[in-house]
Amino acid sequence: MAYDTIMVFPDRFRNHILPEQIHILNVAFHVPELRREFGGCAGNIAYGLRLLGMDPIIVATMGQDAGPYLERLRQLGIRDEGIRLFAEEMTAQAYIITDLDDNQITAFHPGAMLRSHAASIEPGWGAVWGSSRPTGAKGCWSTAKPFTNWRCRSFSIRGRGCRS
Repeated sequence: MAYDTIMVFPDRFRNHILPEQIHILNVAFHVPELRREFGGCAGNIAYGLRLLGMDPIIVATMGQDAGPYLERLRQLGIRDEGIRLFAEEMTAQAYIITDLDDNQITAFHPGAMLRSHAASIEPGWGAVWGSSRPTGAKGCWSTAKPFTNWRCRSFSIRGRGCRS
């Protein structure tokens, strides 16, 4: 679960980032176009599954700014009982600037995503398959274990740090 702030720079980065001065990089980009989107793997996958008529349950972590995203999920009919909130954290956020050549500069704040291991899957949900993309080894294995215990038909796990 993440918020994505997407900005368009109406020029080319190559006109402002000079290779011979990369060791003293200090740039600012005027970005007249800006939009905020609901993002993150769990949210995007759940949205797609809902469009296909399925009833996904998101198992994830979010922070103190989760309100607008949770409201959006409710409007779409996507279940949120698997989302654990952390009042002392912010929800993960990506800030993406794209130039006219489709090059991107991204800054990412993981926020509550670093606590993905604290989100849990409940046996009563009757999960038959799952997909996971948590950050960190703890999150990967704590998410996968219940699915293996329940002999789910399929489970896909792709995450940063899962090999640790």
